[in-house]
Amino acid sequence: MTCDHPVPPNRYDERVEEHLRSTGFYHVSQIGVVQCQKALVNALVERWHPDTHTFHLSVGECAVSLEEVAMIFGLPTEGLPVTGMALSSFEALEAECTILFGDKSGASVHWKYLPLLSDFASIRQYSWGSACLAHLYRSLCRASRFDCKEIDGPLTLLLCWAWMRLPYLAPVPREPRSFSLANRWRNWERGDRVYRYHKLAHFWKALDELQEGQFLWVAYSGDRVDPDIIPAKIYMHSLIWSATVPLWTNRYNHVLTDETMMPQQPLDTYMYWYRSKYGDHLNLSDLAVQ
Repeated sequence: MTCDHPVPPNRYDERVEEHLRSTGFYHVSQIGVVQCQKALVNALVERWHPDTHTFHLSVGECAVSLEEVAMIFGLPTEGLPVTGMALSSFEALEAECTILFGDKSGASVHWKYLPLLSDFASIRQYSWGSACLAHLYRSLCRASRFDCKEIDGPLTLLLCWAWMRLPYLAPVPREPRSFSLANRWRNWERGDRVYRYHKLAHFWKALDELQEGQFLWVAYSGDRVDPDIIPAKIYMHSLIWSATVPLWTNRYNHVLTDETMMPQQPLDTYMYWYRSKYGDHLNLSDLAVQ
């Protein structure tokens, strides 16, 4: 297609921002390109245990949480489950999404979500953050199988989680005061070109030698993240970030109420299990060719 008149370089439209804010997708829509560090992703997959849905490290178990989804992506974590009937036929999908996409723009939305996105007035009622987290967990479990050679899913969430929790493994942040927090590493490769060439053996060794204090159990405290850059709406439903039941069953009455504990040594029971399974360390770096 051609255009007979010049197109202004800034196509910002306030009406679009209004719709994005009303649906809860505004912050995630503002995330720039975050280059994937495939070697780090592979190292994390090797530490993932599908039975416990946690990463197993020498300092303890850990996992991506709803707090991460809210802080890193800015997605809503309260609401109805993202579920329902999926459309399978092309004709049905074409009819369903006409209201959303009038052309073949190539928007990266999986077809199965389109029925829930067709009505703008109802989009905000769903917990998209929970769906995003479930997608990541499912992708990690699939990728941890011996016969799987690749991983899909929200890898930006996984990488930014690792960089927040393990800052000594992170590239230099380019925009440390940005929200959502994923934008800290927007286009990081432009300022830290060496990092992109780190191999799997580098991350094997780093995780093998992980010491208590290098993993930040409290990664979003005031001394780590400027509270002034976090929109108040992000904290509105923070109570359910520590829910101990499925998010659709009386969740507000089943949350952890104890104050956040400072980092401490892993439980003896965990370390007994860890050593019996892996030895003192996973020592994956021993497999690397010297």
